[in-house]
Amino acid sequence: MALFSSPKQSYLGIDIGTASIKVVQLEAFNNRPRLVTYGYADIATDIIHSRTPESQQKIIESLKQVLAISKSSTILVNAALPTFSVFNSIISLPPMTGQDLASAIKWEAKKYVPLPLEEMILDWQVIKEAEISGAPLKLDVKKAEAGSKKSFFSLFNKKKEISKKEEPSAKDGSASGGKKPIDHLNKNKNIRVLVTAAPKNLVSRYLTIFKAAGLKLLSLETEAFALSRSLIGQDKSTIMIVDIGSITTDICLIEQGVPVLNRSIDLGGLTITKAIGSSLNISLDRAEQFKRDFGISLNNQDSQKGINKTIATAIGPILNEIKYVFDLYQAQAGAKVEKIVLAGGSALLNNFNHYLEQLFNKPTVIGNPWDRVVYPAELKPVLDEVGSRLAVAIGLAMRDIK
Repeated sequence: MALFSSPKQSYLGIDIGTASIKVVQLEAFNNRPRLVTYGYADIATDIIHSRTPESQQKIIESLKQVLAISKSSTILVNAALPTFSVFNSIISLPPMTGQDLASAIKWEAKKYVPLPLEEMILDWQVIKEAEISGAPLKLDVKKAEAGSKKSFFSLFNKKKEISKKEEPSAKDGSASGGKKPIDHLNKNKNIRVLVTAAPKNLVSRYLTIFKAAGLKLLSLETEAFALSRSLIGQDKSTIMIVDIGSITTDICLIEQGVPVLNRSIDLGGLTITKAIGSSLNISLDRAEQFKRDFGISLNNQDSQKGINKTIATAIGPILNEIKYVFDLYQAQAGAKVEKIVLAGGSALLNNFNHYLEQLFNKPTVIGNPWDRVVYPAELKPVLDEVGSRLAVAIGLAMRDIK
């Protein structure tokens, strides 16, 4: 149900997850985003593998239903690609001219990207030491629909970065033309480059779905950028976001506002629920209630030892992945993560943030994506309950609101 009439320009953030569809509509209000409406539906979309007309039609119809029930009032959409579908890595290269750097990046990317580059949309950004000025990838819908051989979107806003024109330019000596040195780089240090690649066929699938649903797709970015926008804002600390969904867990490392390292594992809240159900021989509904009621005990009380051990075992792979990302980032960047922010439905698992805080000795909080959004005070209890699972959609809707 719409909360406000919306005469101003407003935007939908639509998060098509593996187990649900989430929609949030925001509008500009006194230089802040204001909530217009929201909605979600628990439905297995499997958009990554939904290649048949029947499976795509199911997603389209479900999306239409969520939009109708939420009474959204705009067709302007920002969407995101699932973290596990996008390859993301930092490579280190010696100082070189723009033209040589562009060639070197493509050559190095072949070593890291798991699919042939011809099947991927590849983009990159030089990471500055003093500042990382990145903006989310932007989909060029016209080029994508026309089947252009050029990239469908640009991952970064490169106003002060290296130009990526395909044809050499003798006028400006940019990345693809001339031998002009890159003036913001220290010639005595290696260049750190953030490389991101997404499958072309997946991007095409998103275009088809949104067009068939009667929506205008303005931009397509990675979930990590949306989470950074809604949960972190202008904080320039080095932060780890742990987004625990129903089926997958995404771990995003944010450095000065830009995701520089993303990892995803096939384990989420449903895994924990199933483990409890199997251990206690109870239904999934009852196991879910047990999970919510007990969470993780910090003092390992006798009455909770069984459930606590089951949950601790189930989340073991998540803890191992967090530690791996800590170690990997320190090895690559020579720096440490300063704090952890939790997102996703299972972020609300009782005591989970305190458990991680004790385990890794780092401040750990449950992210609140509503902190930067104006909404009716009387809705706070309801919005707090659903906020974690809507974090990506909120960040997407915030994208074009200044």
